[in-house]
Amino acid sequence: MSTVIYEVSGHVATLTLNRPESLNVLNLAMIDDLRTTTARAAFDPDVRAVVLRGAGDHFMAGGDLKWFRDQLAMSPQQRQIRFEEMIAVAHTSILSLKGMPKPVIAAVHGAVAGFGMSLMMACDLVVAADNAYFTLAYSNIALSPDGGATWSLPRQVGLKQAMEIALLGDRFDATCARELGLLNRVVPLAQLTADAEGLAQRLAAGPAAAFARTKALLNQSLDTTLETQLHAEQRAFAACGAHPDFNEGLAAFFERRKASYDRN
Repeated sequence: MSTVIYEVSGHVATLTLNRPESLNVLNLAMIDDLRTTTARAAFDPDVRAVVLRGAGDHFMAGGDLKWFRDQLAMSPQQRQIRFEEMIAVAHTSILSLKGMPKPVIAAVHGAVAGFGMSLMMACDLVVAADNAYFTLAYSNIALSPDGGATWSLPRQVGLKQAMEIALLGDRFDATCARELGLLNRVVPLAQLTADAEGLAQRLAAGPAAAFARTKALLNQSLDTTLETQLHAEQRAFAACGAHPDFNEGLAAFFERRKASYDRN
């Protein structure tokens, strides 16, 4: 059975972390399944939005500590090589989520720890259940973060808050995570699936080409000068204006109807 279930409905791909009996902790099989399913969603022409969620009672409670313990039988040099190889594969899914030209929504509940936080932060929008709790956790077992956490976290919460979250490894709740800027919405647990799917369907029905360029512009904005960003906006705006979606958007506005971008 796959550790990540891939399903498509109504132009939305849902990726479900599927090790509920183990709190969806990340193991080698899930690393590989995340690599293949995120790439599949990125290149699937029928997919216009993506939801990432966890089966069972938790999103992801970090890495598989039992597997890490087994690696202690190796020499430090062998362990270093093994870990570098493992992380290299894990990072491909982060790059897929961040780089795909489709909006990605994380729907999180229960434990969101370690690589689970990294996965969440790589998504474009986050809907969290009110029972979600968060910890970067790496420092608690003498590891430094991976999964792009040290890139995402200071951009989302600021450097001082990122230092506190990463160094102390403390646990915090959904209200705190929302106040820090890590979440878009906090909803009752019973509404999590419906809210995330509703948001995904709304995005899937929108102008895909404009969304793709907007996502790319926002992702690059913190690493470029204003002049560079203005030129990028100029090119993206003009490209959107030449796309059939623009014709449909204007026609729908003047005809006072809902735009239908799916046919474009």
